Amino acid sequence: MSRHVVCLTFDHDHLSGFIARGLTSPTAISRGEYDVVVIPRLMALLARYGVKATFFTPGHTIDSTPEAVMPYVEAGHELAHHGWTHRLPVTLSREEEEEEIVRGNESIKRISGQAARGYRSPAWDLSPHSIELLLKHGIRYDSSMMGHDYDCYYARQGDVAELKTPFVRGRETKLVEMPISWSLDDFPHFEYMRNPNGSIQAGLMNATNVLENFVDDYTYMTRVCEFGILTYTFHPHVIGRGHRMMMLERLIQHLIEGGAVFSTMEDAMQEWLATQRGGRKAAAE
Repeated sequence: MSRHVVCLTFDHDHLSGFIARGLTSPTAISRGEYDVVVIPRLMALLARYGVKATFFTPGHTIDSTPEAVMPYVEAGHELAHHGWTHRLPVTLSREEEEEEIVRGNESIKRISGQAARGYRSPAWDLSPHSIELLLKHGIRYDSSMMGHDYDCYYARQGDVAELKTPFVRGRETKLVEMPISWSLDDFPHFEYMRNPNGSIQAGLMNATNVLENFVDDYTYMTRVCEFGILTYTFHPHVIGRGHRMMMLERLIQHLIEGGAVFSTMEDAMQEWLATQRGGRKAAAE
């Protein structure tokens, strides 16, 4: 019997993404603060359709504005790790990256009572140390890589990527990778940014056109996979504008009509692991 799982995920960056870019003017800060307006609306929308989601939340967000985080913790959505600041792990030393993981988990424990099981790196750029550190600190899954579209896989450690020699794959670890894609992230489609280095991210795409892409990726999964997991990524301060909230609701409706099963990332990971155990058992028999 076919089963197609959808994970709606939200990177609740609040102010942290702007501060990490050096954007600390009152206008930049206000853009991050807009998520405080959006969170209650998101909670109402998800409740209307009985959807449980996963919120990847930096410790900076939790400690700066706990009142914006508690609604989804109390509603039973998954709270997952997204660093403490919103700095890219690849820009940090091993010690700095470990401090981010430890400090972020402390914030998560204070507000939810338990450590995170899942992790997503800021801007989806892991360092050579990330997988080792995540496993060391009890993380079960990561959602920062792009090696598949509808299937999970075990993250590798120790790849050797050099310009003039063939690529050497490292060993598989126990860390489950739950892949993502920039094409299924609201930020590059919608968010207009003037960055400190002078570059401009245009964003501001037509929401109906983006919706068509989002729906088609799910439809294609149902055609090529008996069992698949598809992850969408949203940011409260981005998806929260009226026309985009209407797009998100239409997406949920289309997915329901297409037979999607909504799940938190942790629950989807457990379901995937069960399929792996079942496959090994069948092979042994």
